[in-house]
Amino acid sequence: MAELKTKKNDGSVEAFLNAVDDEQKRADSFTVLELMKKITGAEPKMWGPSIVGFGDHHYKYASGREGDWFLTGFSPRKQALTLYIMDYVEKHGNLLADLGKYKNGKGCLYVKRLSDIDMKVLEKLIYESIEKLKNRNQ
Repeated sequence: MAELKTKKNDGSVEAFLNAVDDEQKRADSFTVLELMKKITGAEPKMWGPSIVGFGDHHYKYASGREGDWFLTGFSPRKQALTLYIMDYVEKHGNLLADLGKYKNGKGCLYVKRLSDIDMKVLEKLIYESIEKLKNRNQ
């Protein structure tokens, strides 16, 4: 079984975020940092060179593949701020309808600017996602 390339490391989250060129994306990143710290109660950790993750989650698929990942996280990518919703975004249709302007993948939300979305809805979405992951592991 292939080993994950993206792993938790001791890189400085603050240094990483301060190096984000785009001023708005940098400010939005620090806002998301504080939001995710508040929701998870966990300190942020770097995962690979460009993902900020919070908490720990062990997963196991029906195929037998398993590993360790974070409960929630984000990355200030060039095109958009990527928010990792680890229990799959589409399971939150009730909240997504009220979120605002975004794109999504299976486990990610892509947001150009936080001003494009409702932060209260985002907070609830992240909280629900984390609770579902925690309950799945009990």
